[in-house]
Amino acid sequence: MKLGLVDDYIPALIDGDLVRLLAEDLPQIMALPPHARLAGLIERWDALAAHIKASTRPCVPLDDVVLRAPLPRPAKLLCGQLSFKEGVAEAKVKPAFFLKSSTSVIGPGETVELPPVDAPVFHHEGELAVVIGKRAKSITPAEAMDHVFGYTCFLDMSARGVGHGTSFQDKSYDTFGPMGPWVLTADCVPDPHELQVRLWVDDELRQDYPMSDIGNPVADLVAYASSIAALEPGDVLALGVNHQGIGPIQDGDTVRIEIEPIGGFSVQVKDALGRRWEKGVDTRLAAVVLRMVRGEPLGTVDFSPRLDR
Repeated sequence: MKLGLVDDYIPALIDGDLVRLLAEDLPQIMALPPHARLAGLIERWDALAAHIKASTRPCVPLDDVVLRAPLPRPAKLLCGQLSFKEGVAEAKVKPAFFLKSSTSVIGPGETVELPPVDAPVFHHEGELAVVIGKRAKSITPAEAMDHVFGYTCFLDMSARGVGHGTSFQDKSYDTFGPMGPWVLTADCVPDPHELQVRLWVDDELRQDYPMSDIGNPVADLVAYASSIAALEPGDVLALGVNHQGIGPIQDGDTVRIEIEPIGGFSVQVKDALGRRWEKGVDTRLAAVVLRMVRGEPLGTVDFSPRLDR
């Protein structure tokens, strides 16, 4: 089942090219603030699921609605840090997350605005994200997947070198967290490790990596996060990225992410300063991350050169 928010943040059931609007079926959810509606529905899912599935409200074409981010202001937005083996079979990866501002979230078709900071480069990171379905505190990996409501696509946009490593300054600018196009419930994804994450910049395929490359099972990551802070319904855990396809984003780019069977969406990039970088994969960053996962000396981080200097 695909659940999302459309138009004026109306909860909706998406079925192929059709959308069933659930406003009249869910008056108690519509009474919540617009940004809290899908999280509220997830929290009350056990009581409302049968009612939603039985809805006979008329459907409208998907092309006639505006898709919003399904969880526009998650109470917690956690992002995996160096989560993948980067194709190095013997790599040992420790679970790690950082917090990204919930106000970074935007929806399909919206615009990523590059801030006027002196970043060496801005990068895209296409990621699979877990949506929490019920409260989880210090759970075990064996229990973890029972707390997962579903999955969505996430773009962890990054301003490199602004803070110290991965930081609030690098990651949390407004518009730096595109999410969508909806949430696919967990029963439709028997094994998230079998999914493939793909990302295009304009017509160029940049990222194309399997979730099987992740350094720790998804259940372990959810359990680890819950050992630090209780996870609540509607919290989002973006699971991190394989860096081997990452490249610059710049003014005028269209970035598209797709993870089947979830789906995909696009956003545009705007830069009022009109800065330019070499197009394509940032092989310098990819090489640095490979050294890290191999346990080799890090050396100097040297990003793709800016062309307007």
